[in-house]
Amino acid sequence: MIYLDAGTTYSKIISDEKLFEDEICEKDGKHYFILPSNIIKSKNLTPERSCGHMANASENEIIALAQGAKKNPEVREAKEATILDLGSRDAKWIKFRHGKFHDMDWNTSCASSTGATVEMLLKFYSVKPDELKFTPEKFAVTCGIFGMEKIMDSISSGAKPSEAISKFVHGIGFNAWNFCKKPEKIYLSGGFCENKCLVDSLKNYCEVTPLGRFVLCEGLIC
Repeated sequence: MIYLDAGTTYSKIISDEKLFEDEICEKDGKHYFILPSNIIKSKNLTPERSCGHMANASENEIIALAQGAKKNPEVREAKEATILDLGSRDAKWIKFRHGKFHDMDWNTSCASSTGATVEMLLKFYSVKPDELKFTPEKFAVTCGIFGMEKIMDSISSGAKPSEAISKFVHGIGFNAWNFCKKPEKIYLSGGFCENKCLVDSLKNYCEVTPLGRFVLCEGLIC
C-alpha cells in the first residue's frame, strides 16, 4: 500500500515497503519518505489513496488533515484543538471541540506561496534556514509578492538578508494565527514545523505543538 500527499514542492509518502533509499523513518511497520514533487510522476507510483496539488488526488486535503490530526492522542482528547497546515502555497485549518468538528477554513489566496517564497528567498540570498531567528519585528504582509518587496527594500537599506527574511517569516506566523481566529493553541502541520523561526514567531501569540510533515499522509491511512 502507498499513501501519497503530493504538495507543491515536496511530496510525503508512506508505504508498506521501502521504496527509496532515503527513508525518513520507519514506524509501525510503515516506511516514510519525502521527495521533491517534480520527480514524483517519474516514479510511476500507484497510491492506494492520495491528496495534494501535484497528484490525481482521490481525497480532500481538509479531510486528510482532520483524520491525520485525530490520530494524535493529545489532539483527540483536547477540549478544543485547532490544527493548522501551513504549506508552500496555501494554508488550511480545522477546529475540534470535544473531539467533534467545529470550524474550518482553507485559504489559497493570501497564503499563496508562503513556504515556496521562503525557500526561493533563502536560495537567492544564500541564507541557511538555521540562520533565521525570531525577531519581535515583523513585516505586515498578506502574500509572498508584497513580502519580497519589503524584504528587498529592507536589505537595500542595510539590513542583513537573514534578518529581513526572519521578519517576513514572523509576518507569516502572525497572519496564520489571525487566519485561525486567534486560538490559544495551534497544532502545526506541514514543512514549517521544521522552521524554528516560524514556530518561535507563532509562540509569540499562542502555544504551539508541531505535529510534523506527515499529518495529511497519515490521514489517508484507514
